[in-house]
Amino acid sequence: MTASAWLGRTAGAALVAWAALAAPAAHAQQSPVVVELYTSQGCVACPPADEYFARIVDEPGVIALALHVDYWDYLGWKDSFGSPAFTQRQKRYAKAAGARMIYTPQVIVGGVDRVEGTRPQAIIDSIATRAADAPRVTLSVTREGDRLVIRAIAEPPLDRLAVVQLVRYDPEQTVEIERGENAGHTITYRNIVTDWAPVAEWAGQAPLMFETPVQGTSPLVVIVQEAGPGPILAAAQLAP
Repeated sequence: MTASAWLGRTAGAALVAWAALAAPAAHAQQSPVVVELYTSQGCVACPPADEYFARIVDEPGVIALALHVDYWDYLGWKDSFGSPAFTQRQKRYAKAAGARMIYTPQVIVGGVDRVEGTRPQAIIDSIATRAADAPRVTLSVTREGDRLVIRAIAEPPLDRLAVVQLVRYDPEQTVEIERGENAGHTITYRNIVTDWAPVAEWAGQAPLMFETPVQGTSPLVVIVQEAGPGPILAAAQLAP
């Protein structure tokens, strides 16, 4: 079966699965599920995963973020979105899970579940599982001019350090790949992460409230995650 036919057959199942998920706003108590796709323009196995990922970025209850790694660049095509920082984040996930290898494409759901390859049903099942988890952190994010006001409360209090992270992304870019394993392909990428940086650490005992400067008009996501990286405790997405 071709990748396009397989993706088309699974699309209906994906929509049914996500229809049952909540669609929280940036101030909602139930946090969306963060789906991280690790991909590369130079990886021959990645286009089907990129195509499937593009189908889910607008689904309610999901924050989908694509992180382009740089370790396929040696094959003749330098990923225009690739970053060694994203490769290191993927390696930290592998270390935290006790895994010896990293893969592309790979999806990390909720900071916990690892899905290698393009496996839509496994991703759907993982999102449903994480969406059913009882929320431990209530997150509120407000943009006020050039400042971002972040508030969080943990109930019950956390027993491990959490890291508050600010993620910026580009909603869509189309790339003509001229060399490497995907030479001749034109691929439209969605929710391309351009920066992922920690802005605070939080013990999770007392309520958190702080401000951080923010510039530009690109959309952003605030993520509260156990150090490690571990489970994602809360996330909020803000449009420009």
